[in-house]
Parts: sequence; C-alpha cells; structure tokens
Amino acid sequence: MEFAFLFADWLGKPVWMWLGFISIVIALLVFDLGVLHRDNHEIEVRESLILSSMYITLGLAFGGWVWWQLGAESGMNYLTGFVVEKTLALDNVFVIALIFSFFAVPRKYQHRVLFWGILGVIVLRAIMIGLGATLVSQFSWVLYIFAAFLVITGIKMLWIGDKEPEIGNNPVVGFLRRRFNVTDEHHGQDFFVKKPDPKTGKLVWFMTPLFMALVMVEIADVIFAVDSVPAIFAITTDPFIVYTSNIFAILGLRALYFALAAMIHRFQYLKPALAIVLIFIGSKIFVADLLGLEKFPAALSLGITFAIIASGVIWSLVKTRSQPPHAGPEELPRP
Repeated sequence: MEFAFLFADWLGKPVWMWLGFISIVIALLVFDLGVLHRDNHEIEVRESLILSSMYITLGLAFGGWVWWQLGAESGMNYLTGFVVEKTLALDNVFVIALIFSFFAVPRKYQHRVLFWGILGVIVLRAIMIGLGATLVSQFSWVLYIFAAFLVITGIKMLWIGDKEPEIGNNPVVGFLRRRFNVTDEHHGQDFFVKKPDPKTGKLVWFMTPLFMALVMVEIADVIFAVDSVPAIFAITTDPFIVYTSNIFAILGLRALYFALAAMIHRFQYLKPALAIVLIFIGSKIFVADLLGLEKFPAALSLGITFAIIASGVIWSLVKTRSQPPHAGPEELPRP
C-alpha cells in the first residue's frame, strides 16, 4: 500500500496520529505569527484572554478526541497532564516577567521572544520526553525515581515559598557578557546587530538584550521541565499522551502571559497548591503499590488534581480581592 507507513507504529501510536498532531501545532504557529501578529504590537489583556481561551478550547477539544479515539483512561490521563502542565506554566509566568523586566524588553517585542521561545520548548520537550520514555520502557524502576523526585520537589516548594530568582546573578548571563559582544540597548526586534568593535573599529555582530532574554526564557523552561516532565510520566507513560498534553498546555502560555503578568499578584496561594499537586502525583505511585493496585484510578487522579488546583486559585482570588494591581513587567524596577 502506498500509505502503509502512516499506520506503522511509532512510540506506541500510528504515524498518522503523530503527523496529525504536528500538523495542528505547525498550523497554529503559522496562524499566530503570520496572521495574528504580522506586526509587532502591544498585546492587551482582552486580546490575551481571547487568544488564551482559543488555545485552551483547542487543547480540551484535542483531549476529547483522545478520549474518543483511545478510550476514557487515556482521555483522563491527557486532561490530568494538561491541567497539571498548564498550572505549572502559570508559575513560569512570574519568572518570565522578571526576565523581561531585567532586560527592559518593550511590551511590543515580548510576544516575539515568547514565540521563538515556544519553538525551542517544542524541541526541548520532545528530547526530554523521548529520553524519559526510553528510560521508562527499559527500566520501569525509573518511575519510582521520578515519583520520589516529585515528592521532594513539592516539599521543597512548600519550604522555600515565593523566593524570587536573581536574574542578574545568573551564571549564564555573566558567561554571555564575558564571552560575546552584547549591546546595552535594544535595537527594535533584532536579536543580533552589526556594530563597530570598540577596539578595532571593524563591524562585528553583537547580541541584543532581546536575544539575552530569549536565552533566559529557554533556560527557565528547561528548569521547569525538570518538574513537569516527571510529573506527566507519573500520570501516564504513553509518550503520545505525555507530549501532546505538554505541548497543548504550553502553546497557550505566551498568549496567557500578557493577562497573567498584569494580575500575577492575585495568585499568590497557587504555588502551595502546585507543591501539593506534585506531592500527590509523586506519592500516588507508592499508594497504588501499597493498595495492591496496578494503577491509581485515572478518574480519581484527575478529580483530586483539579480539586487541589481549583482550591488554590479560589483561595488566592478571595484573599487578594482587595489588593491593588501590581506593576506590569515594564514598570517593575530593574535589578
């Protein structure tokens, strides 16, 4: 058959499923950059919320298709992974806001950084999930390491609280400034510009603060992936469910960023809820073993996860309802 390869198995699923998902992602990225954001402009909260609603709807619709195509358990595992990853991404928003503040990235260029950042995320997550799937398939005990890591990470998050990362003291920033030519000022939307070398006078390439911000956004995602990838593997070991739920949750992050950055102060109790979710997801593997279950029930896992996150969000909104809005990323003082 001419198209027999489409039905060949690849990482547990037919090739056509993977190609279909990749096609959807590419179409969304082209639509986002080529239609919605052909010109650089400041994304207001209203536009951010509309785009975020679109991405969340698409992510949930894909989950519905997974439920219909692969069964209820796969559908619930997808939704659990989607909810966990989307919520973990909210924690990433504050770090991105600090990065944009430190490098004084103008609001109209922030979407450009986030767009190219998401392309890097898609590739990096594919590599990390591929490695994780290989390890789990070869050594099933790796799941227990992931689970223990999640429990420890959750406890650490509860212990540390809301300690802010120091962008200026990051070793990567220091390395780039020492080893490469870096401009102090922005040059529009350019990541690199040619300028005279201060010593020789010859034209050489310089990195702009916009590119530095992009590098730091990518590094932030790698750090957050260390939590989120083990978390989704603790929910399911199906590479297709793991990757698609991760990417659909992340795709809407850059759209959601502009709304959340303006009201991040309203979610100050979300981090403890995230910590409890990580502890729960990690511990349920051990609980299933203790109870003699093959797997922790997917429906119960989804319900408990959603209840914990919803409680954190509702409690945050109630406790902060009288607080004035915080400064946006551009108005925050630069370290």
